[in-house]
Amino acid sequence: MSSEVRMSILRYLDRAKIHFNYPWRTEPVAFAVNMTLIAKVMHIAPPTASRHLHILREAGFITIRKSQKWSYCMRDDVVIHEYLVWLQGRLSASGEWQTAGHKTHGS
Repeated sequence: MSSEVRMSILRYLDRAKIHFNYPWRTEPVAFAVNMTLIAKVMHIAPPTASRHLHILREAGFITIRKSQKWSYCMRDDVVIHEYLVWLQGRLSASGEWQTAGHKTHGS
C-alpha cells in the first residue's frame, strides 16, 4: 500500500454510502461504486483512477463488476482483514520475519 491515492480509494469505498451519495439509478451498496464516480470524487483523471483500481484488484482488496458499459468497485473487507492480520504478525516484536532467506532479529 505504497500509494496514498489507493489508501484513499479504500477509505472512500469503506463508507461508500456517505462519500458517494449521488442520485444514481442503482444503489451504491447494492451495485458498488462506479469507477467514473471514484475518479470524480478523488479529483483524478479516469485513466489514473483505472490504474489505481487495477492495482487494488490485483492485490485482491477490491472486486470489480461490469454492468453494461459501466464498471463498479467494492472493497473486499475479508481480504483486507487477512492482509492486516498478516502484516501485524510480520511487524510484531515477538515474531521473526523472513525475507528472501534472511532472518531478522535473533538469527
